[in-house]
Amino acid sequence: MTDYVFSPPPQPSLAVAGEAARFPVRRIFCVGRNYAAHAREMGKDPDREAPFFFTKPADAVVEDGATIAYPPLTKNLHHEAELVVAVGRAGFKIAEDAALDHVYGYAIGNDLTRRDLQFEARDKGRPWDWGKAFDRSAVCGPIHKVSASGHPATGSIRLSVNGVTRQNADLSELIWSVPEIITILSQSMHIAPGDLIYTGTPAGVGALVPGDECAVAIEGLGTITTTIGEPEA
Repeated sequence: MTDYVFSPPPQPSLAVAGEAARFPVRRIFCVGRNYAAHAREMGKDPDREAPFFFTKPADAVVEDGATIAYPPLTKNLHHEAELVVAVGRAGFKIAEDAALDHVYGYAIGNDLTRRDLQFEARDKGRPWDWGKAFDRSAVCGPIHKVSASGHPATGSIRLSVNGVTRQNADLSELIWSVPEIITILSQSMHIAPGDLIYTGTPAGVGALVPGDECAVAIEGLGTITTTIGEPEA
């Protein structure tokens, strides 16, 4: 038995729809600017950029129904509705026609972003970590196994705040599809069971303030909600 200098942190995990067993989260990868309209609203040309990735820590995961304290250092917290891919099989340099064999299931995600810190880092040519990879920034609903959900390549993805729709698109609008994302990511590193891939957000991102209830719905996967609380003292 290994002796540690202090107790290891608990394993981050997510619910699996219809099962008691939970999905252990290993790493979180996020695809930047994967809907053309969102890339344009961020001031970028989607036709000129290959996909790129940033990461969040596994313990940034927040489940459906949680209340999240408004995070520190920001005055511009944004929502980003996303389809999340849960990896269930390891692989490296995966061929596109075999990519979906590595998917365990899908979930609804909300990539919370400290937009002012992200833009400050972007403008200075620095990493996005402080804007993206903060505590409780990776909202994710229950994972729906492929055997139940199939592989959603089309279907609506919507986000509302206090009942008012802000993001409304279709999964078919992804610039890079799920098989392409998995193939491209696996050229750089080994993917493994427990990895999550946030596949990008449509246009319509916007600010959240304390008291807001944010709901994300993806056709076939249901709806998740998150409430923004007051900042921590």
